[in-house]
Amino acid sequence: MSPTPEPPDWLLPSWDSLPEDPDEPVGRSSGSARPAPVAPTPRVRTVSEVSRAIKERLRTDDGLRDLWVEGEVGRVTVSSAGHAYFALKDARATIQAVWFRDDRVRSAFQAQTGLSVIAHGRMDLFEPQGALQLYVDSLQPAGVGNLAVRFEELKARLAAEGLFDTARKRPLPRRPGAVAVITSPTGAVWHDVHTVLARRWPLTRLVVVACRVQGAGAEASITAAFRRLERYLDDERAAGRGDEAPSVTILARGGGSLEDLWSFNDERVVRAVVAHPLPVVTGVGHEVDVTLADFAADVRAATPSAAAELVVPDRAEVLRLVGRGAERARTAVSASVGGRRRGLEAEARALALLEPRNQLAASRERTGLLLDRATRAVGERLARDGARLEATGRRAPLVVSGRLDRARSRLAATGASLTALAPEATLARGYAIVRRGADGAIVTMPAQAPAGSGLTIQVAGGTIGATSQGEAPA
Repeated sequence: MSPTPEPPDWLLPSWDSLPEDPDEPVGRSSGSARPAPVAPTPRVRTVSEVSRAIKERLRTDDGLRDLWVEGEVGRVTVSSAGHAYFALKDARATIQAVWFRDDRVRSAFQAQTGLSVIAHGRMDLFEPQGALQLYVDSLQPAGVGNLAVRFEELKARLAAEGLFDTARKRPLPRRPGAVAVITSPTGAVWHDVHTVLARRWPLTRLVVVACRVQGAGAEASITAAFRRLERYLDDERAAGRGDEAPSVTILARGGGSLEDLWSFNDERVVRAVVAHPLPVVTGVGHEVDVTLADFAADVRAATPSAAAELVVPDRAEVLRLVGRGAERARTAVSASVGGRRRGLEAEARALALLEPRNQLAASRERTGLLLDRATRAVGERLARDGARLEATGRRAPLVVSGRLDRARSRLAATGASLTALAPEATLARGYAIVRRGADGAIVTMPAQAPAGSGLTIQVAGGTIGATSQGEAPA
């Protein structure tokens, strides 16, 4: 017995496809009795596991990740967050659809009950409710689905070549002397563009390049118009009139259906826009209409009139700017002239001060002032010194008398002290001074006057002669 084949990957697991009991032999030898079959224990799954398995299968199926679905719109509900919920149905089935706000507000076409539409999106499962839904990212009216697919395919291919890169976009000239307009000269678009340019910047010269903008042969007509304009530019430059040639090109057409505007999605037109030597501004259709030529252009305008407004400045705004500039210039000139006038006046005053006669007069005046100040200073000094001398003269007798009295007192005290300390005072108290007669030396010890030595004894009243008897016994 061969093993049970594995189910294909795209099938969801079912209860009867569970593996057999691993203990049960896969086969048996001939002649052996096969045991009675035992019913397998089913594997119980949670709701979350089942939902997750379904979701994983949906997300790994390429056919369900990129869907174009055509159907009739059922009842449409828009939540407070701006998301639209509706059903897509046909005669036999219904699919619930979700269109998130960010994708919905960018679309010029909105879902309405009863409309036949073609929706692009992916199938996915909303796990909390187990709801299988189509998550829509774009919506088109039915009947243009094939064109929408062609549009997206061509857009992706041209974008991969770098034709839509923003790095190759060129800035527009600020005040073009001439503007080329590629459009149908018989339609209302040309009148609108001419009116806007004449109103905003009448100095600009217009060069109209006529072409077909709708119907069979429109693509070839538009590309031929670009070639004619480029030859005209070459001729103008060769003739030395390059400054008078257009410096920006407008490609314009009025509104219409996707089929009406399809010529502006043609690859030849897109490449002509990219290869054009001048910056290109497209004004094709209305604001909600977007063509591949818009992606290729340097600037895309919402309408032909808006394209005309973009390529030239507004003369009213320029006049206002010129007026403000003139006022600022007058203010700056006035301030500059005033500053220079004040500088000249200061220089004139400085020169007047440096003139020799003025300097001499100033020096004489300064000398007179200094002399007057010196005279006043000397007089004031003499007056102060005289006053001090006079005051000193008045105080001198008193000072001298007092000093003499103090000196006499000190002299008297000193004399009294000297008198008290004088030898005469000591002699008057009965003392005597003994001198040797031989040399007059004062005798203070008995050994200084041996026996027989002549002595002179001085007393208060005079001197007495005497002879030493030698040292008296103790």
